[in-house]
Amino acid sequence: MIKAGVVGAGHLGSIHLKLLKASKYFELIGYHDINKDILDINDNFIFFEKIENLIDSVDAVFICTNTPNHYEIAKICIKNSKHIFIEKPITSTLDQAIELIDLSIKKNIKGQVGHVERFNSAFTCVKDTIKVPKFIECHRLAEFNPRGNDVSVVLDLMIHDIDIVLSVVKSKPTKVSANGVCVISETPDICNARVEFQNGCVANFTASRISLKNMRKTRFFQSNAYISIDFLEKKTEVVKIKDAEDNQDKYAMIIENSSGKKKQIFYNNPKIEENNAIIEEHNAFANSIINDSKPLISLKDGLDALNLANKILNKIL
Repeated sequence: MIKAGVVGAGHLGSIHLKLLKASKYFELIGYHDINKDILDINDNFIFFEKIENLIDSVDAVFICTNTPNHYEIAKICIKNSKHIFIEKPITSTLDQAIELIDLSIKKNIKGQVGHVERFNSAFTCVKDTIKVPKFIECHRLAEFNPRGNDVSVVLDLMIHDIDIVLSVVKSKPTKVSANGVCVISETPDICNARVEFQNGCVANFTASRISLKNMRKTRFFQSNAYISIDFLEKKTEVVKIKDAEDNQDKYAMIIENSSGKKKQIFYNNPKIEENNAIIEEHNAFANSIINDSKPLISLKDGLDALNLANKILNKIL
């Protein structure tokens, strides 16, 4: 068992604590938070008043504090040869993220970033179907919640979709345009961005944290295929188009273009297995430690997502 501790016991931290306590890979040692009364005493988690004592007692640290605190905590952990799991975004600045990456390599430490949507079963069941997408449309809308307003909507919500897109496009962004509005917060609460990639792919991102309804949908368009993913409802639809054969079933869906070429449409709704995405990311992190392998969502992936998020923000601010 990997001895684990949690730093930051707020909304996400408390979820990590409960799931780590039941983990088959991690042994939960305890947690630290600057507010020692943040959790109910009935939760029976061991509280460490000093973060240094918690770090000394574990093999891996889950960093679930506000983003501005990620860097200093992660740096202390890595210097003490502790593996780190950092909730997104990885850090406040690119320089901080680069320093953590360099330090983790030097100390041979595994670091994973909490881009949890990569483990959403609606995505994992079709990710191998997404090949060389040409156009991507992302919508992530949320009702207002005071939690998370220490960063912009780009770093709070849109960064989930940024990470998903970067994981499938596998090409460098070449052009970014964006617009955003500060409605309630001092940073943008609504943002729309268009990103063009070196390989010709274009991605549109829309994020809002003052919407009247919640939505997390992404649509991928590629040669002869359309893939729709609903991350919130965990639903997926795949539509493929192939050249129509001469002898068709009378119920086949056939379309014909102006030149007379016929195409057949195929619908597929892949079976989605129920899962807990946070447990899945815990298991992936544990496996990287046990097998001395690269984490599925590495610190470098966190850096790349932060880099594109900052480019989008720079077009707004």
